[in-house]
Amino acid sequence: MRILIVEDDDLVATGIKQGLRQAGYTVDLAGSAEEAERSLRSEIFDLAIVDIGLPGLDGLSFIRQLRSGDNPIPVLVLSARASMEDTVRGLDVGADDYMCKPFRLPELVARIRALIRRSNTLTDASLRHGPLALNTATRSATIDDRPLDLTNREWAILEILLMASPGIVSKDRLVQALAGWDKDITPNAIEVHVSRLRPKLAAGNIEIRTVRGIGYRMDPVAET
Repeated sequence: MRILIVEDDDLVATGIKQGLRQAGYTVDLAGSAEEAERSLRSEIFDLAIVDIGLPGLDGLSFIRQLRSGDNPIPVLVLSARASMEDTVRGLDVGADDYMCKPFRLPELVARIRALIRRSNTLTDASLRHGPLALNTATRSATIDDRPLDLTNREWAILEILLMASPGIVSKDRLVQALAGWDKDITPNAIEVHVSRLRPKLAAGNIEIRTVRGIGYRMDPVAET
């Protein structure tokens, strides 16, 4: 999953980025609302973390513009403005959640997980596909209750495919989910990760189907 942090304080932004990367997210930084707008027009993000006190266009105006343009991306406001009035104002303009600085990273990560689940109409932290189970809170995976050893990129691909199932996920969607601005992931690299993931799922009769010219989808689990 890919997150855009819209924050003009480099120290704060870098700290959040490092923490979220350790939690398994791909993270990019925008120092202003204007930079964030350009990024969201051309690239795919699963969530935006937005400060209010930005240079130029402020965070609330930025969120208002997103919603007026029907952009459904989940938005979490992370601000030093801690009054009830500020919280209400942030939620009323279209933010999905509001946290105050200083904050605890585990709570931020938990709120991010909850917002992404909600945006994908999921009710809890568990993703299931036949005998396969992914727990997004603990980042653990099992097949028939046996632990499944996944790399970070294999996990990310599987999580996106399961969230979209039975729909098709394009290669471009997977590339953008795995590759931030400081990484280089190609469609060919996605093919390699998928090919390595497939044998790990074979024990559960689970198949990732290639949809030629488009991307991938999780096939229904075959009866044994």
